[in-house]
Amino acid sequence: MRNELEQNRPRDGAPLLPIAARRVAAWCGVGLLVAGVVAVGIWLCVELSTAVTPVLLALLGSALLGPLYRRLVAMKLNSSLAAGLTCAVLLIVVGGAGYIVVSALVDTGDQIIASLKDAAKQVSQHFGAAGTSLDDLASNAKQLLGKFGGTAASGLLAGVSIVGQFVAAAVLALLLTFFFLRDSDKAVRALHDWAPGESAPQLERMARRGFQAIEGFMRGTTLIALIDAVCITVGLLVLQVPNAFGLGALVFVGAYIPYLGAFISGAVAILVALAEGGFVKALWVLGVVLAVQVLEGHVLQPMIQSRTVQMHPATVMLAITAGASVAGILGMLLSVPLTAAVFGVLHELRRHYASSGTDSSGPPEGPAGPPDGSGPGTPAEPGTDGPSAPPAPASS
Repeated sequence: MRNELEQNRPRDGAPLLPIAARRVAAWCGVGLLVAGVVAVGIWLCVELSTAVTPVLLALLGSALLGPLYRRLVAMKLNSSLAAGLTCAVLLIVVGGAGYIVVSALVDTGDQIIASLKDAAKQVSQHFGAAGTSLDDLASNAKQLLGKFGGTAASGLLAGVSIVGQFVAAAVLALLLTFFFLRDSDKAVRALHDWAPGESAPQLERMARRGFQAIEGFMRGTTLIALIDAVCITVGLLVLQVPNAFGLGALVFVGAYIPYLGAFISGAVAILVALAEGGFVKALWVLGVVLAVQVLEGHVLQPMIQSRTVQMHPATVMLAITAGASVAGILGMLLSVPLTAAVFGVLHELRRHYASSGTDSSGPPEGPAGPPDGSGPGTPAEPGTDGPSAPPAPASS
């Protein structure tokens, strides 16, 4: 028996599997391990969404307002006062935009329903029964809304609970934004204190690169949203569409959700124009919206977003779909900047390992320093390797 085993054993110590097959198996194992870790992380975020959501919103807020905070600090203001003023600006802008959008929709709600009813009557003259059904649907829209309101009233306690959770999450996100802005330097020191071995500089560069991607995405998206809102508002004012400023504010807010936000805000503007001036004015507004979208897709995004963070449109759409499946509208809002942060971290890792492989062929004396020339325990200088704020503060 032993002789038979020795005869069947491969000669010259040859492996049972070729090298290519072993490499594929190794990469499959790594892929499964990474997928498992990501799945567990997503599950934990969903289970702890009450605490995770304010943290992520505060991260986006601190990334968006970081330049303003650093400018106030450069003007010799106290860090706490600068962070407080920055959060006050955020509260005023978000609250004002929300009020304008809601008031615009409330003021034009009846006009939209009436215009849909008139449109259904015109369609019924050309298409018969199909238009009649549309007319009935438009006529019963208020009754359907009333039934929906009665159903919502029956679950008043649940509605109050949801509103309370939303307000609590908003207040917590605002407070976290204040601490994220004020205590960013403490987070850097804590990272160097708790990082194992000499990995602190590399971890800091990864964190800065991820935060830089989020900051670039938020800054570029805000600039694009502002240009879109101004262009559409001017077009609506020229066409004498009511509540043009409210619709422009809706365009500005909706721009933070790529593709879908622009579609929703544009549809609302077209419906308002339909309610005010009929099909002709609605078609003109449609032309304005399409022209602005073409300007955004072919001019603004290549010029602005390519300098901050660059992701393929297919990647953006997949990220939005995944975020919507996990957390609905909030997931759609958070998915793209978080994906940009992941791409930034992966880019930094690739650069680190590429530089390590290049340095391995050089002189072996001494450990290789970080790419920016700082020592193992020295934080990167602000403005040289990314923004001065890390992605999240830690307790000092």
